Amino acid sequence: MLMLSKLIIEEIVDSQSERLKQLETGLKREFPDFKSLTSHALIVTGIRRCGKSTLLQQMNETLTGKTIYLNFEDPRLAGFDVSDFNRLQEIISKRGVNFLFFDEIQGIDKWENYVRFRLDEGYRVFITGSNASMLSKELGTKLTGRHISKELYPFSYREFIEFEGRPADDESAFKYMKYGGFPEMIKTGLPEILMHIFNDIVIRDISLRYGIRNTSVLQQLSVWLVSKAAKPITGNSLRKIFDIGSSSSVMEYLSHLSDAYLFFFVPRFSYSQKVQMVNPKKVYSIDNGLITANSVSFGNDLGRLLENMVFMHLRRKVNRIYYFKENKECDFVVFESGKLPSLYQVCWQLETNNLDRELAGLTEAMDFFGVKESTVITHNEFDSFNISGKKIAVRPFYHWAGE
Repeated sequence: MLMLSKLIIEEIVDSQSERLKQLETGLKREFPDFKSLTSHALIVTGIRRCGKSTLLQQMNETLTGKTIYLNFEDPRLAGFDVSDFNRLQEIISKRGVNFLFFDEIQGIDKWENYVRFRLDEGYRVFITGSNASMLSKELGTKLTGRHISKELYPFSYREFIEFEGRPADDESAFKYMKYGGFPEMIKTGLPEILMHIFNDIVIRDISLRYGIRNTSVLQQLSVWLVSKAAKPITGNSLRKIFDIGSSSSVMEYLSHLSDAYLFFFVPRFSYSQKVQMVNPKKVYSIDNGLITANSVSFGNDLGRLLENMVFMHLRRKVNRIYYFKENKECDFVVFESGKLPSLYQVCWQLETNNLDRELAGLTEAMDFFGVKESTVITHNEFDSFNISGKKIAVRPFYHWAGE
């Protein structure tokens, strides 16, 4: 096995720390206060290139004390194993470091043991990663009760307009809907960046990491899913379309795509978990820019782009999101603890030919859940309806999400 000397690790630490300091920290991210976490590790997960390293540097600039930053995906750290943590700790002790920043640590065997020891010794530890399940497996064992987990996403609409210096209006909402919130995309305007991000996730984070041999099928499946954003899918239909051996293999692919934060799969609401599992799930992409840059034959379906954008605005705040479908359909049923669900319908524009259908889906869901008020999100319309004592507000996305 190739060993890493303390000198090599120290050189990598120095070069990476210098690189981190060179980052333009730019817009202060919408993130809860972390300074009160004195005895817990802060775990930040999120899709690649959404700004996790920049967030670490923003934290670094506010801390009083010495820090060490190490990104374990650096090719120079190939072969880093549990024994190398001893050499790393010698460097940390020699430098009198207080704060430890570790990026993509989940690929290192027994990293959680090392982090637990450092917490016990009074170090402040900050960890980022781009794979939800690989981190959660370790967090559920050695670090139970000693960590706080948060998710970071590409820029929200509010962050986007602040970064661009734009007002909250239909024009800025339309641009955000088309190009999304990845910081590099906003800075450069190059769709190729979104293609690279998409392919990197599919190849590096999923195919290589999990040893998937049929990479072409995984790529085709991913492009198909991003092209079907805001539509229902089933594992069985995907198995037939892509000639995959079993439904369990399909579900494994979908699980990997979800863990890498590329897609979210929203179940149909039912009080029965079994019914939820057998019904189609609606697929949403983490970022609208990934849809417009990587989908095929998506066309000009502005309603689905708007729906995907609304979903991500909701998902940033809560994770218990469903769609409702009995006789009619309601796009989003959103549960927060101790409250009746919030209900949302999404429609690009309310017109004569869709008004009754959109409102019928909402009112049926309102009756089902005993909710008296709900919301229709549109591109640029304000309106309101009172139907048999049920109040429905119609609001543009920019007004609803830009508050």
